[in-house]
Amino acid sequence: MESSYGEIFASLYNQKWSSFALQAAPRILQYFTQHDIHEKNKKVLDLCCGTGHLAYFFLKKEYNVTGIDLSPGMLHYAKKNNSRFVKSGQANFIEGDVTNFTLDEQFGLVVSTFDALNHLPDIKALRECFKCVYHVTSKDGIFIFDLNTKQGLKGWTNIVVEDNEDSMIVSRSFYDEHTARAITNMTGFTKQEDGLYKRFVHSVHNCAFELKTVKETLLAIGWQQVHFARLKDLSSPLENPEGEGRVFIVAKK
Repeated sequence: MESSYGEIFASLYNQKWSSFALQAAPRILQYFTQHDIHEKNKKVLDLCCGTGHLAYFFLKKEYNVTGIDLSPGMLHYAKKNNSRFVKSGQANFIEGDVTNFTLDEQFGLVVSTFDALNHLPDIKALRECFKCVYHVTSKDGIFIFDLNTKQGLKGWTNIVVEDNEDSMIVSRSFYDEHTARAITNMTGFTKQEDGLYKRFVHSVHNCAFELKTVKETLLAIGWQQVHFARLKDLSSPLENPEGEGRVFIVAKK
């Protein structure tokens, strides 16, 4: 069995699941440019950066980007996808745990997308992540991340089969009311660069956090303003975020 986010799954992720980051990046930049911090600090920290597609968008816009991810496989592709920026020093990708990291820089914008923080096991781990982010965010800096809600995760009970020349994937998903967790078990084969197919087995866990607790935790750490929004309009607070399938959380220091 392949370890979580190992080389084979990272290759598959790099090929198939970059679209969300590419959809989110322009909206996040649009919101960020509406604030004065945009002119003062053009450093971006990408938590759980994956294969570096969101980072690539900001790098092309002449931002300096640091990416953190726990997976060496993901980081391999992040560095490969952004090789010219890594060589110039504009990009830096670091293997690390988002619940326990320190950096010498201060960032104007910190982002985490594609429900990456839902993968943390509990609110304690999420709190530790928030603390780490707070300490590396500059004065007036902004932290933007998305979460799948409990409402959204309840719809995860299904079976999906994908079969084409490049890969065959069977995904079985279910939501457990008792633990407030959704699990997707994936198995299949994916085509490698040498033309051979390799089998992978992978599980994705999402923890459903109470959004009220998420906001209270951010404020308790020191964030001055926190609101929930849809990606299409990050400026407009949602009155009933728990009714959404996915929400973006915007925190300002």
